[in-house]
Parts: sequence; structure tokens; C-alpha cells
Amino acid sequence: MTSSPAGNTLLLKRQLTELRKRPVDGFSAGLKDESNLFEWEIMIIGPNDTLYEGGFLRAELRFPPEYPLLPPKMKFITPMWHPNIYPDGTVCISILHAPGKDEWGYEDASERWLPVHTVESILISVISLLSADVPNTDSPANIDAAKQVREDIAGYKKKVRSLPMLLIVDLYTVPFEGSFGSLLKKLSIDCFIEC
Repeated sequence: MTSSPAGNTLLLKRQLTELRKRPVDGFSAGLKDESNLFEWEIMIIGPNDTLYEGGFLRAELRFPPEYPLLPPKMKFITPMWHPNIYPDGTVCISILHAPGKDEWGYEDASERWLPVHTVESILISVISLLSADVPNTDSPANIDAAKQVREDIAGYKKKVRSLPMLLIVDLYTVPFEGSFGSLLKKLSIDCFIEC
């Protein structure tokens, strides 16, 4: 089975249109550049009752030409400290791993990427990852964060709480493109007032 560029584009357009018509609580998603459907900009609002509450977490999704047969890559732009997020911000969760058998034996093939996943299902999985009381440290992407979770959970929580709020300043110093940027600035002001 192969995917065609026209099919990829149509699928991504459909998902973008759906998210614009029916926004999902907890995140906003849009194109980095209106002429490129394969690079998306994401804003996750820190989930209530978590270490990220009140924070704005900026990320990007990059879709490969083989999408939806292969998963996109997700990378946080906002500095993150989490066992399942690499120090460079790249997210390490099962549904973003290419389909097939896990050579390390940590995850079942059914947990990995399937072409039925959408931007919405990816972001809900990431929000779930961030909402865990104690992150999974079994196969960490960030060994130092995993070590701190195991040895000094209070220190870990303190460090995480110091990071997401940096983005409020980021919103006004780093330009966001087009209508997505306007939406993010409005969203940040509304949430800052309400939160």
C-alpha cells in the first residue's frame, strides 16, 4: 500500500478544516505557513490539575511525504522537562513510532502508529502523557528527567512548574504566522485572564 501526495494533502486539509470548524478543548492547531500542509504549529494549554496547568506549550508537527502510512514527528518548541520528551523537545510516545515490531521490546505493535490516527488523536495522547501524575520512566527519552522522577519527584515537579510559563513571554517575542498566530495571541490573553 502506498500513499499519494494528493491523498496526503487531501487528508491533512480535511483534518485542518475539521479542527477549524470544531476546535477541541486543550489545544489549537494550524499551519506554520498557509502554503505548506506538512508543517503544523501546535499550542497545548496546560491541562488542569497537572504540573502544566496555566502554561502554554508550543510545539510543531511535521508530516512525512508517506503520511498517513508513517507518523508525523512532534517537537516542543517550549522548553520541556519530561522523561518521554527528548532534550531537544521531540516527543517519544508509542503512536508516533513507525508501525511494526519494536526492536527493543518495550511496546506492542498495536500501540504504534496506525494510519487511522489524526492530529486530534495525537494531541489527545500527548495531553494524556502530560497529565500523568508520575511519568513513565521505563524507556525514557530524557534519562536525566527519568532519573529525577525516580530519585527526587519534588525536585522534578518544581522544575516542570518553572518551564511552561515561559511561553507567555514567547507569544509576544516570537512571531506566529497568519491567522493561527492571531488565534494564539487571543487564546493566551483569554486564558491568562481566566486562569
